[in-house]
Amino acid sequence: MSVEAGTIRQEKAFGIGHVPAWFWLGIGIYALLLLNGSSLLNDSDTYWQIAVGQWILDHNAVPHADIYSFTRSGEPWISSSWLAQVLYAAAYSRGGWAGPVIMAAGFIAGAFALLAFLLSRRIPSIYAVLVALAALVLSTPHLLARPHVLVLPVVIAWVAGLLSASEAQRSPPLRLLPLIALWANLHGSFVFGLALIAPFALDALWSAQKTQRGRLALRWIAFAVCALAASCATPYGWGSILASRKILDLGEVLHLISEWMPADFSRIGMFEAALFALIGGALYCGIRLSPPRILLSLLLLHMALSHVRNVEIFATLLPLVVLAPVVTQLRLQPISRNTASLPLAAAVMLIAALGVGSWALAAHAGFAPSTIQSPVAAVDVLQDRHAKRILNDVSFGGYLISRGLPVFIDGRAELYGETFVMAYDRGVQLKDISQFLDILKTWDIDAVLLPPSTPAVGLLDNIGGWRRVYSDRNAVLHVRTGN
Repeated sequence: MSVEAGTIRQEKAFGIGHVPAWFWLGIGIYALLLLNGSSLLNDSDTYWQIAVGQWILDHNAVPHADIYSFTRSGEPWISSSWLAQVLYAAAYSRGGWAGPVIMAAGFIAGAFALLAFLLSRRIPSIYAVLVALAALVLSTPHLLARPHVLVLPVVIAWVAGLLSASEAQRSPPLRLLPLIALWANLHGSFVFGLALIAPFALDALWSAQKTQRGRLALRWIAFAVCALAASCATPYGWGSILASRKILDLGEVLHLISEWMPADFSRIGMFEAALFALIGGALYCGIRLSPPRILLSLLLLHMALSHVRNVEIFATLLPLVVLAPVVTQLRLQPISRNTASLPLAAAVMLIAALGVGSWALAAHAGFAPSTIQSPVAAVDVLQDRHAKRILNDVSFGGYLISRGLPVFIDGRAELYGETFVMAYDRGVQLKDISQFLDILKTWDIDAVLLPPSTPAVGLLDNIGGWRRVYSDRNAVLHVRTGN
């Protein structure tokens, strides 16, 4: 038996009949995410994301100013994730919390199935699935029902399109432009998608003949201009690009937000283990990359090391970037295209069955956000006391917005700015007691809602003018007594 015949037989077995392995991978990931659906809701921002989406649906317009806080009320603010928020709000209105869970699970499963599909066109399916699973494991901490997961399939498709054009030494096709336009309406990270054009253009020029480089460079520049114009096809136009920049200008604030913190190598984790495996494998196998691909690989690594939220970008895009050199240098056998076809009728029936099963599961699963960021009882007391100006923990901001209460602060750090957020943090953490007391006075706070572990809670228990009226393991509520 030839090596190729043996590979094809293994592919048939792994693909289970005529259904390709990447399809089964997507089904498996989707089912796994649904079985643990509440974990997708472990972020308080999901509350205000849905609230913004519902506001857009109710008013048939997108927001241009803050309407949720009393500290920034009326100040300019735009939502670069407006389309994702509308989708989540529509899903929530139809299915309760099951709606966002099912939507997020479907997009996540689709993204990793797409990654496996793209890899399986060049390497055996078993390897493609294993790489996609490794990327899934590394991405798990950031897989939440938030806008960024809805854009994952778009990111992978966009990079695959740029990569294909680069390897063919031609400019990207114009049919990619709707992808960047969709990305720009789903999530503010589309600026990263625009930035990726440059390294892939360099890779194309590096491989092209000298006589072709001038014309090819002009074509890539023309595509970049068209992509920039397409990314402005949002309700905010150029404003979406400017809004994305505000996040990067937050300075010290980024060190307070867990997903924006740098990678922590004080103890061995999955990311560090993956890096060791990649470095060891590359050294052992003698993998060589072109300078542009080395540059792009290092850029992805830098992003992942700088902010843990970018680990998923590193995990999903690096396999595509190094795929061609690895396949060539290790002489991996691509699969036969005839071994992994999925009949349309079978696919439709299977997806329909999954849809019915999803809603049946959702009806009995009781998905809900974590009680850690949902202080239901404490907010009930707040509303009974008609509190208006509440100094709240950041993690409670989303829930307060969902209950129609103006917040002091929430997860929209770009709205509040570095100075305000850092002053808030120094105050509630009692790094500067006078700062905390000044916040209470300046903003005429009449109630304070914080987690029990917050240092300011102990201070309020021991100073005049404040009384603890409610507490549980997740939240402590103090109200002003007027003394």
